[in-house]
Amino acid sequence: MRYEIKGTPLPVAICYLAPGESIKTEKGAMSWMTPNLNMTTNAGGGVGKMLSRAFSGESMFQNVYTAMGGDGMIAMASSFPGEIKAIDVAQMPIVAQKSAFLGSEMSVNMEMFFQKKLGAGFFGGEGFIMQRFSGNGIVFLEFDGSIIDYQLQAGQSLMVDTGILAAMEASCSIDIEMVKGVKNMMFGGEGLFNTRITGPGHVWLQTMPKSKLAQSIGMYGTASK
Repeated sequence: MRYEIKGTPLPVAICYLAPGESIKTEKGAMSWMTPNLNMTTNAGGGVGKMLSRAFSGESMFQNVYTAMGGDGMIAMASSFPGEIKAIDVAQMPIVAQKSAFLGSEMSVNMEMFFQKKLGAGFFGGEGFIMQRFSGNGIVFLEFDGSIIDYQLQAGQSLMVDTGILAAMEASCSIDIEMVKGVKNMMFGGEGLFNTRITGPGHVWLQTMPKSKLAQSIGMYGTASK
């Protein structure tokens, strides 16, 4: 499969399929395609897989597109201003925020990832359940705002605000730390908790998660009344 990612601030991933090659996508991800692509909708692995996708923020069903009788093309557009990243999971499984999945090669597996620490689930902004991608191939993930990525060494950490973590290699760990100092908590404007991400592994951070944008719009709406 060949692909290219075009456009800002609402990008699109355009995938070129060889005859007989297939790609699976999130429900409603297709924006345009060549007419020789055959679509089938399925549970992608039975009831267990359906529930796994539902709990991780995706549709219970997936669409599979197959190029019939020649080369095919399909475009998958982002649903929110941001970036689409094509990540090869062959080297290391990836853990991503809920609803990040846009599409992938058929050899990529998606399953639920549970936060092992209660604090990270309650206060980290990513929730108890995230998405874990493994196998062999490319997965297309949509993130919010601009993406800044870091390669953390073993024991190296980053402190990030709620919702900023978009994805990380599964070798990284997440924990929650309370902001130090009563005045900092009450008047600093950064909330009560930050997320600590510790390596080794690659980390993708997003500059404007949907939750922050909604909060900002809400504040302007309240101020105008």
